[in-house]
Amino acid sequence: MIRIAIADDEALFRKGILMLLEDEADFEIVFEAEDGQHLLEQLKAQDPLPDILLLDLNMPRLSGIEAAKTIREQFPELKFIVLSTFFSKAFIINMIEIGAASYLAKNATPEEMKATIREVHEKGFSYNRQVLEVIRENMLDKTKPKITSPFGVELTDREKEILQLICEEYTTHEIAANLYISPRTVDGHRNNLLQKLGCKNVAGLVVFAIRNDLVTVNPETLWFKK
Repeated sequence: MIRIAIADDEALFRKGILMLLEDEADFEIVFEAEDGQHLLEQLKAQDPLPDILLLDLNMPRLSGIEAAKTIREQFPELKFIVLSTFFSKAFIINMIEIGAASYLAKNATPEEMKATIREVHEKGFSYNRQVLEVIRENMLDKTKPKITSPFGVELTDREKEILQLICEEYTTHEIAANLYISPRTVDGHRNNLLQKLGCKNVAGLVVFAIRNDLVTVNPETLWFKK
C-alpha cells in the first residue's frame, strides 16, 4: 500500500485528485492540506510519514517552495512530487535541486499521475521527457557551477557502479540482480552514497551525480531507460 498526502489550496482540484486516487487498490490517502503551513503541521503529527506527497507550489501562508525546503531539512525521507501550473526551466531545476522526486504539470493525465506515484515509490524519482530535457539543457550550460560535495569524498568502485545504475533508473532489485548482490547490500551502498555526497534523497543524488560528472551520460540525448 502506498500512503499518499495531498497539499493544494484549490479545494476542487484537491478533492478531484483525492477521488481519483482513492479508486486505486494500492493507494491510501492519509491526509490533505490546504496550504504549506497546514501541511507541515500535519507532517509533524504523522507517524509514520506518508510515502508520497503531492505538492502544489502556489499556496497561501507558506508556499510549496518554502514547504519543500523545510521538508528537505526536517523530513528528508519523504518523497514529494510537485504538481504545478508553473513549468518554466527555472522552476523545474530549482525544485529538483531542492529534492523533488518528480515534477508534473497540473494538466497531466490521470494515468501519468498514477504511474509517476508508483515509480517514485519504487525507484525514488521519476522524470518525464519534458523534465529530462530541462535537465539535459542545464547540463550543457557550462556557466552553471558544480554542486559542491564534502571535502575529500572518494567513492568505491562498487558505489560508482550503483550510482550509475541508480541514474539509469534501475530499481533496487534490478541493481541487485545486475551486480549479483542482495537488495539489502544495495540499500547499504545507497545510504553510504547519500551520506558521502551530502544528499537528502535519491532525486538529489541523481542531480548531484549528473552535475558533477560522477556518472557516464550523453548530454546530447535522453540517457535514462525510458
